[in-house]
Amino acid sequence: MTTHMPLHQHDRYRRMLRYFWLFAALQLLAAFLLDSPGNILRGLRTIVYTEDALITDYIAVAGPGAALCNAALVTAITLCLLYFSNETFNGTTQLEVGLMSGFALFGKNFVNIWPILAGSYLYARFRREPLGSYIHIGLLSTALSPLVSYIALDNGWGNLYSAVIVGVLIGFIMPPLSSYTYRIQNGMNLYNAGFACGLVAMILVPLMSSMGADPTVHYNWATGYNRLFAGMLSVLCLVLIFCGLFCCRKPVWAAWAGYRRLLLTSGRSPSDFLRMFGPAPVLINTGVNGLIGMVFVLGGGGDLNGPTIGGILTIMGFSAFGKHAANIIPVMAGVFLGGLVMHWSLDDPSVQLACLFCTTLAPISGYFGWPYGLLAGFLHSSVVLYTSSPVAGMNLYNNGFSGGLIAIVLYPLIIDVAQHRKPVLQDRDYFQPMAHDEPIVPPAPHAISEEESR
Repeated sequence: MTTHMPLHQHDRYRRMLRYFWLFAALQLLAAFLLDSPGNILRGLRTIVYTEDALITDYIAVAGPGAALCNAALVTAITLCLLYFSNETFNGTTQLEVGLMSGFALFGKNFVNIWPILAGSYLYARFRREPLGSYIHIGLLSTALSPLVSYIALDNGWGNLYSAVIVGVLIGFIMPPLSSYTYRIQNGMNLYNAGFACGLVAMILVPLMSSMGADPTVHYNWATGYNRLFAGMLSVLCLVLIFCGLFCCRKPVWAAWAGYRRLLLTSGRSPSDFLRMFGPAPVLINTGVNGLIGMVFVLGGGGDLNGPTIGGILTIMGFSAFGKHAANIIPVMAGVFLGGLVMHWSLDDPSVQLACLFCTTLAPISGYFGWPYGLLAGFLHSSVVLYTSSPVAGMNLYNNGFSGGLIAIVLYPLIIDVAQHRKPVLQDRDYFQPMAHDEPIVPPAPHAISEEESR
């Protein structure tokens, strides 16, 4: 494990912090423009006392004002933890902020994330390493926050003390588990933490059920907000593109050329676009990807609400760490293809989420080519519909879990059968790419590192 250097030696991208604080402030401002302070406070109480299993749209259960206020609070907590833990600011910072802010609209709240974060802190103390070495996996592990809420709130089973103990245990075991699952997926599933959380949920939920718990899947889904949120998202994405082109102290042609080079990368994890290309291409990429996500949702007759906006914000977060237009569109198109031949509709809530979160498999498209990305999205569209039932919606990153299953199956098959190479396990440290901020040279497009087999 590579320990972190003091924060002042990692200040290349520390200016990111002020812009993320601006993002949190805009969320808070939007919340109070959409609802009254009294309704927001009542809505926040409702959010805290909701069990949060998938799909629990905070906009549906508490209103848009309370949902956005919760997102602002979770974003602020994330930024404070990143700063005070001396976390290195790089592409993973945008990933974490986008993910936490997005899922704060449907499952994470400013209360249920703390036990898991405390577990990550205890693991860092156990390893006698800085919290900054593990704060990122602690944040991502809050995908299992619904377990904390369920145990704390369910009538007749569980209590607050049990919820805290389980949450701390989750935060403590996730760092070594996620490091292992990262290797077996070979960088083909960007939501590695989702796969690891899925494995934990597959153990904990049946164990709880055997002890008398009866978790059920929720379907709270808001409708009727398309015009409002389409306008807000469009403005945000266009502002990001404008800033990338004109506000990064680079000529417009240089910023656009950097973005075009970014589109040639595979996105295979780890791919820190901020360190590879700088802020201008990343801002353009973030804005473009946000617009793509919105177009796919609305084009499929879907709804812009807490879960789908959360999915779009997640795509925008990963726009600094693996996702771009060239590798996400084929995978999303695979989900649309599934809608033409399978017995479900593209406007089903679970399918709308699959269309957004299937982009976890973007590296398959970028690394092996768009036909394989289309295949991955097609398979994912069905697999993800059945992986949430065994865990009763307790893993918010269910698409990361199903994406991991598909990546583990497709990777060796494509390598051996189609490319006649020897599949190997990725031998990289999960945490090391997150501990640096110095510029790195992008790898050659579609570079193949696997060994020749014949």
